[in-house]
Amino acid sequence: MKFVSTRGKAPGVPFSEALLSGLAPDGGLYVPEVFPVYDLDDFRVVRSFPETATAFLRPFLEGDILEPHLEEICAAAFDFSLKLCSLKDGTSVLELFHGPTAAFKDFGARFLAECFERIPTAPDAGPTTILVATSGDTGAAVAAAFHRRPNIRVGVLYPRDGVSPRQERHLTCWDGNVQSFSVNGSFDDCQQLVKRAFQDELLSRRARLSSANSINVGRLLPQAAYYAASALSYRHDRDGTPGFVIPSGNMGNAVGAFWARRTGFPLGRIELACNANRAVPDWFAGGDWEPRSPIRTLANAMDVGNPSNMERLLDLYPERDTLLADAGATSVDDDAIRETIAAGPERWGQVWCPHTATAVYVRETLGGEDWVLVATAHPAKFDSIVEPLIGRRVELPGPLAELLSRPTRVHPIEPRLEDLASYL
Repeated sequence: MKFVSTRGKAPGVPFSEALLSGLAPDGGLYVPEVFPVYDLDDFRVVRSFPETATAFLRPFLEGDILEPHLEEICAAAFDFSLKLCSLKDGTSVLELFHGPTAAFKDFGARFLAECFERIPTAPDAGPTTILVATSGDTGAAVAAAFHRRPNIRVGVLYPRDGVSPRQERHLTCWDGNVQSFSVNGSFDDCQQLVKRAFQDELLSRRARLSSANSINVGRLLPQAAYYAASALSYRHDRDGTPGFVIPSGNMGNAVGAFWARRTGFPLGRIELACNANRAVPDWFAGGDWEPRSPIRTLANAMDVGNPSNMERLLDLYPERDTLLADAGATSVDDDAIRETIAAGPERWGQVWCPHTATAVYVRETLGGEDWVLVATAHPAKFDSIVEPLIGRRVELPGPLAELLSRPTRVHPIEPRLEDLASYL
């Protein structure tokens, strides 16, 4: 299996090279040269998620140096629960927040870390530097996954005043090989700073830069695997083909669902739930693709005005009409997010985080049954928003409580390459 650039001006490379590089040399994002199409009869036996992920991912790693290690990579990376729970009105919820940092990013981050640890490097090569921009949850997941792993450094960039207080604690509670950078700007500023670092040939070579953002194909493939697994589980339990309602910011999680469907797994319509950042919904409504400055919202991890993975979606669907037949996108404002969180315990018997609430709101506007809400983070990560709306305390999961007990350290920087380079 080769991976090629969305911009078509870089040679195809095997999985491990695409993973190490992050971005393709032409500035594009790596995508599979071809998508395998699975015989679902091979998945008739209900398996654990690590077993299903191994079977799903194997064709993508075919011929790669990591292929012999795939089973142990999946077993080590996915040692926590993937839960699909029935609610009411033909609706289920896919809970992706049972990992060590209580967000869906744990799946991709831990898979990347296990892969990096098994890719051979020259003894004198020096450490690889994982550089990641985050609007909230990615940075904590990457820091946790790579913390104290040998021969790897991690740089986490997040927007100053652009994450919740509890999220910031989880981003800055690391020592050793992890450095956190508070950037005076937006998430898009952080993302552009990471891209400029990769495009600086001297810095990229000397620091041996690699990425753990969703620009890295190694982040998306595990996400495609959990959509494949949950669609299979739904069909097995309810004999239906579910649609998925997915909170969408930088679009990596959503693209994983589109990739799973492209390989033949039983996913129905895919609805993207966005916050007040309207670049994606406006394009779905017929407008030109027009990246714009991000707007700050309650669903802060989705405050993205120029989502990187839209490039992958447009590569997958060159014709807009074909995509519109399979998917939709809706913008959800802060007032709707508040109302959905406040009504969650009575209406659904659930407490929602602000991001999941966007998906719940969209589901409530849709007809029919066989819908899966994608719950991307535990509500306790957003206590300052959620608790006043529901009138009670949200219990903190044990791993998050442990992270909050740690001392913090952070480097404030401006969104300038020279500021970041001085640390790298």
